Amino acid sequence: MAGTQSGVTVSSVMDGQLEVATAAKSRKEVIFLSHRIPYPPDKGDKIRSYHLLKGLAGRYQVHLGTFIDDPHDQQHRNKLAALCASTCFIDINPGSARLQSLKGLLTGEPLTIVYYRSQRLAQWIDEVLAKRDIHALIAFSGGMGQYRKTASGVRQILDLVDVDSEKWRQYAEVTPWPVRWLYQREHRALHLAEERFAAEFDDTVLVSDAEAMLLRNEAGGSARRIHSIANGVDVEYFDPCIDYPNPYSSNRVPVAVFTGAMDYRPNIDAVLWFAAEVWPSVKSGCPEAEFWIVGSRPGKAVLGLRRCAGIHVTGRVPDVRPYLRHARVAVAPLRLARGLQNKVLEALAMNLPVVATPEAWEGINPPMHACGYSTRDPNAMARKISCYLERETHPTDESRCFVGERHGWRRIVD
Repeated sequence: MAGTQSGVTVSSVMDGQLEVATAAKSRKEVIFLSHRIPYPPDKGDKIRSYHLLKGLAGRYQVHLGTFIDDPHDQQHRNKLAALCASTCFIDINPGSARLQSLKGLLTGEPLTIVYYRSQRLAQWIDEVLAKRDIHALIAFSGGMGQYRKTASGVRQILDLVDVDSEKWRQYAEVTPWPVRWLYQREHRALHLAEERFAAEFDDTVLVSDAEAMLLRNEAGGSARRIHSIANGVDVEYFDPCIDYPNPYSSNRVPVAVFTGAMDYRPNIDAVLWFAAEVWPSVKSGCPEAEFWIVGSRPGKAVLGLRRCAGIHVTGRVPDVRPYLRHARVAVAPLRLARGLQNKVLEALAMNLPVVATPEAWEGINPPMHACGYSTRDPNAMARKISCYLERETHPTDESRCFVGERHGWRRIVD
């Protein structure tokens, strides 16, 4: 099929074959590989991958290879094709991919690596390298580290985002046997893979100094090639001055809001813990208060929270900004967090105070007097949230200024 978008003519061949697009010949060319289609920027990894891709596309001709694991995202192929010189989209069925990944139990590989193994994607990369003068190959996430190529003159860069092996270690600590064994195994296997990737790639990037230090401590001679590049926030998009419609029942309802993909285990753990350990105290002191959980794909456990007084679960919403703008406080009670939390940056950009665990504040380090509160103690968390719920106006724009200066995407991409 062929079409024209934003002045870029795109001719595509279906089923993941190379699509050729006209682009400025003078710009260097790069391959960008992502484990999940980097659009729409509505969840943590997709926010980072989209803004990095967009920034690269303004400076290079980009050849994008990526997986699509959600049928809802098929509609965004043309949006990304318009940014890129060529694209390769590989459809992936999460259920089938999970079964395929079990082959790793026989080979000794991390299941994460096998999950994202595709001969079609590997062939597409080889084809692009053979036909184009590629300056760099950029792999986004550990699952894409397997696609490193030993091509002469091509710089190899891996954005791990987080030390993902540590996530599996955390999961194992709170999961009963026999799944605990599986998580412990994934932790060990992925840890070895991350060390190997750090040695093989020319540079490895992580989302915070803390994550970078975790890998450096195990990386030996490759430690000097491990860097941190923080997440950002689109402060023009997350603008509290826009007149957003109120999604709640009344402007006077005091709302605490949690935002995030609700099929992600750390988010599930966070809201379940909050509902059990913190919310009853808040509700007792402020009977009219409401807690809104805003995010896609909530499962049975999260949907079950609707039975609790004052708790609402939205599922997927077209725009999270109205929920932030008309709330009085954002909560991020993450206990299994890794890296730097976009949900915190977005709330701060909307001038919304954030009450969160120290894990959720990692890598941000804002002026707490203006931006929010950090605690793991459920009683202290409840008291602080109650204080914010009693206020009907947002604080000054110090939090917005902070994230704009430190975490604006333009600065991060540069």
